[in-house]
This record gives sequence, C-alpha cells and structure tokens, in this order.
Amino acid sequence: MNDPIQSDALARRTQWQRIALVIAFLLILWLFFRLFSSVLTPFVVAAGVAYFLDPAVSRLARHRVPRSIGAAILLGAVLLGVVIFVLLLYPVISAQATILVTNLPTYLKTAQADFGHIVYVLQARLGPGAISQKLRDLASNQAGAIVSFAGTAASNIVGSGFAVVNILTLLIITPIVAFYFLRDWPGIIRHVDTWLPRPYEAVIRAQALEVNRILAAWIRGQAICCLILAAIYAAGLTIVGLDLGLIVGLAAGLLSFIPYVGTIIGAGSAVLLVLSQEPGWHGVLAVLAVFALGQALNDYVIQPRFLGDRVGLPAVWVIFSLFAGAAAFGFLGIMLAVPVTATIGVLARFWLKRYLLSPLYLNPPPSS
Repeated sequence: MNDPIQSDALARRTQWQRIALVIAFLLILWLFFRLFSSVLTPFVVAAGVAYFLDPAVSRLARHRVPRSIGAAILLGAVLLGVVIFVLLLYPVISAQATILVTNLPTYLKTAQADFGHIVYVLQARLGPGAISQKLRDLASNQAGAIVSFAGTAASNIVGSGFAVVNILTLLIITPIVAFYFLRDWPGIIRHVDTWLPRPYEAVIRAQALEVNRILAAWIRGQAICCLILAAIYAAGLTIVGLDLGLIVGLAAGLLSFIPYVGTIIGAGSAVLLVLSQEPGWHGVLAVLAVFALGQALNDYVIQPRFLGDRVGLPAVWVIFSLFAGAAAFGFLGIMLAVPVTATIGVLARFWLKRYLLSPLYLNPPPSS
C-alpha cells in the first residue's frame, strides 16, 4: 500500500526539482547577461559567424578536410572580403559622411520649409479655417526636430558602435573565437547532448532541431536578403543622382532585417535629402520608385527565394523581439532577439500541441 504512495510522492518531488532547476538556470542566465552584456558582444558576434559558416565547414569536413583547416580557410575568405569591401567603399562613404555632417543644418531648414509648405497647400485647398497657424508652426518645427533627432541618433549609433566593436574586436577577438567555435562545434554539441535528462532527450533534441531549422532559414536567408536590398538601394539611389545615395541605400538595406523599417526610414531620409538637393517632384518620384522597386523585388522575388515559408517567425514578433531585446540588453539584446524568439515560438507550439491532446482540453467537466 505504501509503495504506490511513495512512488507518486517521489515523482512529484522530481517534477518540482526539474521545474526549480529550469527556473534557476533561466535566472542565472539572465543575471549573466545583465552583468556581462558590455563584454559579450564579440563572443555573440563570433557565435553568429560560426553558426552561419558551420554548414560550409561541415561540408568540407565530409570531403576529408579537417575542421580546423576548413574553418581557417572560410574565416580567411570572409575577412579578405570584408577588407576588400572596406577599402573599396571607405573613401566614398567617408566623403558622403562628411557631406552629411556639413549640410545637416541645411537639411533641417529644408525639412521645416517643406513641411510648412505642405501644410500651407492643404490649408489653401481645405479652406482658411481648416488648419490653424499653430498647427502649421508645430508641423514645420517638429519636422526639423525629427530630422535633427535622426541625425543625432545616427551619430550616437556610429560612435557607440565604434566604441564597442573597435578594431581590436573586429580583427582579433571575433575571428579567433569564431575559429574555435567552428573547430569545436561538433564536440560541443555532443558534450551538451550528454547533459540532457534521459527520459526527455528525444523530445528536447527534436525541439532543438526545430529551433535550428527556423534559425538557419531566418538568419542565413535574411542576411542574403539584406545584402541584396542594400546593393539595390545603393545602386538605384546613386543612379538617380542622390548625393548621399550610397550611405542611405546601404543603411536602408541593412536595416531591412526589421520588416519594412529599413524601407520606410530609407525612403523618408532619401526624400528629405533629394528635396534639399533639388526642390521638385521629379527627384522625389525617382527616389520613391527606387524604394518601391526594391520592396516589390523583396516581397515577390528575394524573400520567397531565400526565405520562403519555412520560417515560423511572424513579422510582428520579430519587430517586438528586436525592440524588447534593445530595451533589455542594448545591442547585445538585438543580436539575441531572434534566436530567443525562435526558441520561445518552438516551445510555445510544442506545449500548445500537448495541451490540445491533454485531458484538460479534451475531457468534459464532471457532471454535477
């Protein structure tokens, strides 16, 4: 009579121990990121680079190329490509950045005048009492304030980015850590696999594979999409004659990992710049045509080709996770946002399936 009772008590105690262990692990992980977020950026970047390059290194390993040699070859190729890209584009980017800093007051005045003119035209068409003078002043002043805030924010982002991810980090720490990640990745996976609780190892492994599938599709696919969009926007804006077309196009393309945000910010910035460069609607229409073409290609050609419908990450959740990660951990939180969101999404779908098959959902309530 006592054995079933003791077994049931032991099972409940073991279950509560597992729950306490998971809660303690999550709490320790949270505290770890809070304490060391300022120094974790190069390690997270290195892990992302290693994750991106791991399939190619594994493919080389299947052709009897040692992982250490394959990792060195691929990292060397990536570093060489980055150096060539910087050497080719640095003079142009530096010149355009100088133009931006020099002409920023002119851009602010132009933005105020343009928004004030738009409000004046609306007032003329809607009637003299439709829009008050205070609203016109507010619109023109706030337009300048928005552009000023955008310029200040961009300067702060660039400055903080170079302060955190400096030359030492980019050229030494990140490649070294990425090399060790790539070389030791199979051993790390095998080692972690031995820690899984034996009764649940098959379930945990299946969910980890699902997270890996989603992350591989999103990260690698989104990186390719952003690079293609950056090339399209930069080339298109340069062709239409925008003075800062290269900077605006590259920034808009790279920001496109946040759905539609890169296109909206890039189009707004380009319109303000083209109005200050040559007032008139021809330049505005040309700039908007570049962004409309890029967004159409992204929606109907690029993303279906490189992302498809394999990614279980809705755009709303991606945007929320990026902003939440930035609020919690800054730049580190932005890099960790998508992996954490993918993991939470896989676990939520798993527990939803368990709930839909459980007595809590299926069994009717007992009759009175």
